[in-house]
Amino acid sequence: MTKVLSGIVPGIIDTHIHQWDPFTTPREASRLAPLYRRVPRLLERLAPVLLDLGTREMVRTVEYAAQPYLPADYAADVAGAVDAVGVPVESAIHVQCGWHRPDQSEETAWLDTLPFGSAGNPDLVGIVGNADPREAGFAQALDAHARASDRFRGIRFMTTWHPDKGVKNWIDEPNVMTSPAFLSGFAALAERGLTFDAYVYHQQIAEVRALAKEYPDTTIVLDHYAPPVGVLGPMGKSTGRTASDRADLLARWKDELTALEDCRNVVAKHSGLAFPMLGHSEPGVTRQELAEKVAPIVQHTTEVFGEDRLVFGSNYPMDKAIATYGTLVGALADLLAPYGPEMLRKVFRDNAVSVYRL
Repeated sequence: MTKVLSGIVPGIIDTHIHQWDPFTTPREASRLAPLYRRVPRLLERLAPVLLDLGTREMVRTVEYAAQPYLPADYAADVAGAVDAVGVPVESAIHVQCGWHRPDQSEETAWLDTLPFGSAGNPDLVGIVGNADPREAGFAQALDAHARASDRFRGIRFMTTWHPDKGVKNWIDEPNVMTSPAFLSGFAALAERGLTFDAYVYHQQIAEVRALAKEYPDTTIVLDHYAPPVGVLGPMGKSTGRTASDRADLLARWKDELTALEDCRNVVAKHSGLAFPMLGHSEPGVTRQELAEKVAPIVQHTTEVFGEDRLVFGSNYPMDKAIATYGTLVGALADLLAPYGPEMLRKVFRDNAVSVYRL
C-alpha cells in the first residue's frame, strides 16, 4: 500500500518547512557554516565541545543546520513523495526559523525572493513569521510582516520550556503564554485575523488551552504534537531514561492533549514525526519502523482532533537527520489510511487551505 494517496489527494500541501542560508542570512549556524564547508567531519567531532547538549540532541547532526537549505534542496527531498504515496508535494508553508536580527520581517521579505514555484520547485503559499506578543511593538511587527509579503499568514513565537536543564529550551522562563503581557499583546494578532503556531512541550499544553479560551476566534496551530520529549528514547539529563519513564510520559501526554478536544479553534499538525526531540536518535529509519514508533502519538492526536482539525507538516530539514521525506510522508499516510479517504484528503491538503487561508 505504497501509493496510498493516489486518486485521493491531487497534491500535498506541506504546512511546516524551513528555509535558510547561513552564508547569506543571519542564523545561529552562520558562525559554524564556513568551518563545516571546509572540514565537515572535524566539525561533527567537535560538536560536543561547540554545542550544548540540548542543541546536539535536537539536530543530531550539524550537516543540515550548517548548510543552505533552499527551494532546490527541498524539491530534491520531496521528489520521494511520488514513489512513497503516489502524489507530489504541490506547495509548502515556511515557518520561522531563527532570523538573528531585531527586524523579523526581514526573513519574510527574504523568503519572498526565493525561486519557489519555478524550475520544478513546489510553490510557497504561506509564511509564518516571528514576533513576540509581549513586546510593545508587536502590532507594528505584524504589520511589517504583512508589508513584506502577501503570503504572510501568522506568527510562531516559540515558548518551549522544559524542567530538565539538558533539554533544548527556546525561552528562559515557564508560563510565558499565560502571562498578562503575552495575553494582552496577543489581541493585536486576533484583531488582524492571523494564525498562531504554538510550539510547546507537553507540560505546557495547559497554556495553549488557556490561550485558546481567551481568544476563541483565533486559530492556534499546535506544532509537532507538543512533543513529549524523550517518549521514544533518552533525552536531556534525565528524561525518558527507562521504559517505565517513557510509558509514563506517553500516558501524561495523552491526558494533556485530550484537554484540547473542546477547543475548536486549536488545530494540530501531524508534524515532526521524525523530530529528534521525541527521542529519535538513529538515522535511516524505515517507513514501517517509523510508523510503529509514532503510531500511539499519531492515533491519539487523530482521535482527539478529528478530521477537520489536522494538517500535515514535514518539519524538513529538521527531521531529515532521522528519515527521508518519502519515509516520513509514507509512514503518516499508512497510519491515517484506516480512517478513510476523507481523512487523508483533509490532512494532506484541504485543511491547510482553510486553516492558513490559502
